[in-house]
Amino acid sequence: MALGQGDKLRQFDDNFTIHNGDRRSNIINTAGKVAMILSDHLHQPANLAIYTPNSDEPIEVTDPSQPSAFVIGSLSLDSDWYAVNNLADGTVLYRELVSQGLNITILVSINPYHFNNMVKHFAEVKQVIVMTTIERKDEITKPLLGVNVKAIITTFDLMLSFDNHQTLDDVLSEPETIIKDLLAEAWGQLGDIADQASKATLYPLEAWGNEGQVLREALTAIIYHAQVPPAMAGQCMLGALSTIIQQYINAPYALGDKFMPASLFLLTEAESGGGKSRTVDFTHKELFTYQNEKRKEYRLLLDEWLAQKASMPKKDLELWLLENPKPKQSILLVKSGTIQGFLDNMLIGNTTDIAWSTAEAALFLSGHSLTSDTAKSNISQICDIWSSGSFDRLLSPRYDTIEQNSMNGVRFILDLQGQPPVIAPALNDEAMNGQGLLPRFLFAFPDNMNGQIVYNTDERLDAKPEQDPRLQAYWQRCRTLLDPIADSVNRDNEGNIIRFNMPFKDRQARQALANYQTEKESQLCKGGKLEKYASYARRLHENTSRIASILAYFNGRRFISADDIHRASLLTDYSISERMRYTDKPQAGDNDAQKLISWLVNYCNRQSVKELAYSTAQSKVTPKHLRQKYNFELIAEVLESEGYIKVITNGRARTIQVRPELLEAR
Repeated sequence: MALGQGDKLRQFDDNFTIHNGDRRSNIINTAGKVAMILSDHLHQPANLAIYTPNSDEPIEVTDPSQPSAFVIGSLSLDSDWYAVNNLADGTVLYRELVSQGLNITILVSINPYHFNNMVKHFAEVKQVIVMTTIERKDEITKPLLGVNVKAIITTFDLMLSFDNHQTLDDVLSEPETIIKDLLAEAWGQLGDIADQASKATLYPLEAWGNEGQVLREALTAIIYHAQVPPAMAGQCMLGALSTIIQQYINAPYALGDKFMPASLFLLTEAESGGGKSRTVDFTHKELFTYQNEKRKEYRLLLDEWLAQKASMPKKDLELWLLENPKPKQSILLVKSGTIQGFLDNMLIGNTTDIAWSTAEAALFLSGHSLTSDTAKSNISQICDIWSSGSFDRLLSPRYDTIEQNSMNGVRFILDLQGQPPVIAPALNDEAMNGQGLLPRFLFAFPDNMNGQIVYNTDERLDAKPEQDPRLQAYWQRCRTLLDPIADSVNRDNEGNIIRFNMPFKDRQARQALANYQTEKESQLCKGGKLEKYASYARRLHENTSRIASILAYFNGRRFISADDIHRASLLTDYSISERMRYTDKPQAGDNDAQKLISWLVNYCNRQSVKELAYSTAQSKVTPKHLRQKYNFELIAEVLESEGYIKVITNGRARTIQVRPELLEAR
């Protein structure tokens, strides 16, 4: 009564007849006795516990088959539910915890022998907390293993600790105190059912130099501020650096007497919102600023040229135009276009060094240029530009404004990002593979960051990337390369840049590239690692030389060393590993084990159950190929071994139990 539970007590003046349960129609001697109303887990009256006041007679429960408890408190879902096996401990525990300001409910099992059944019954609704000592932990925990129960295991009895003026927080903070989740322990550790081959390749951060060096520090900063996978940041940095530097240098072949463009083709897979735009804002910042400045300069020059043209007498106009050609806009980077558009602008001299950087890879991979009747011709021309910086193009007579049909000394970068539905068909396209377009690319298919991005910490809220010295050093170097001092770059009589042929530092550097080229060639033999990727393997050393040249030039060196070759080869090895992984991984998304557990979880959630008949699952699961006996049994065995389900056999009947936390996660 003192605990406010008076409404759960009844005084009897006469005997009591049982109307339900195992003892239906029995007459109990209740005259002069008191009954405690016991509740079920829905807080509905379910039983009576009858005792004689001021007597040592045992308390009698009217229907022991019905799980129930004497509830001290409100049984609200926002309170913590503690279970005890006697009324005396229950009343003391309630007083102590309430006095400590805790929101709790006490579940008292009137008969200690019914304690486990009572706990299991209430645990169907909410986690129940039980308490025991280390000496007696097995008595409590073993019968309740697999039940939604938290066990607090202490060195001394909890009531004794309260007598010594300790609070519950004091006890829980003691190093000897053990807290166990009996539900999780019963299922064991959740295994990994993802295809191992589908896991992203570890990105080689060391390829960007040692910690403390500009590029390595910039990469680390971008990964942090953009909250993207390292591969995303690395690909974007390669795109930015090659866009800036391709106009200044050529990269060497292993023999050292021939050179190739320092242009790169990059393809990165990412979902919409995967961080490409955030990353490019950091990696391309100075490129964007530079291009905007050049665009303003061009507008001023064009306006001045147009004004002078308009004021020129008609008889002098032709000569004036010959002596004063129309200004040309300097464009290093565009986000959209067509292959024909780029080729035409190169032919008429509007650009010689340009990059197509877009988060919509479909503009290129699924564009008209690569899907039309002229696709093979366009692919061939793109490959020629990558390999030699030149191309030939036979034009229709209607292109009478374009006088040239071939071009040398041009550079073209492709920096593409796309979603899986766009990339998958392209990687399986015969023309793009067979004609050598895809083998020229550097690939990255990083895992997404879904669920891992943090916005609300003080550190994130206070972050100022524009003041990050690591990024400032990177941006300053990019700006220096975009606006080089006059004597650092050679130019011809017309002011055009003469590209510098990057040499090897020494024979050791040249040997390093030749060794790498030979190593990849050896892996093309029957049964070799790259047997099925010959066209890709034979481009790896070229991309290695290009990357090594770009990174060396950025760092202020006019040669490439053996270490440059080694670091660059880490990136090309990463690329071919990703390309091979993409071929081997399931292209349609989840594997069969993931599909089955997803269906089981969804079914249980829809039906508001935690288990279902084995036969029900096998007969209803989708996709339908999982219903085949061999498939279903094999995949169910995998899920059980990895802790996702339990298959319970009872006679001839089998039941599938789904791991509870998977249901709670939905």
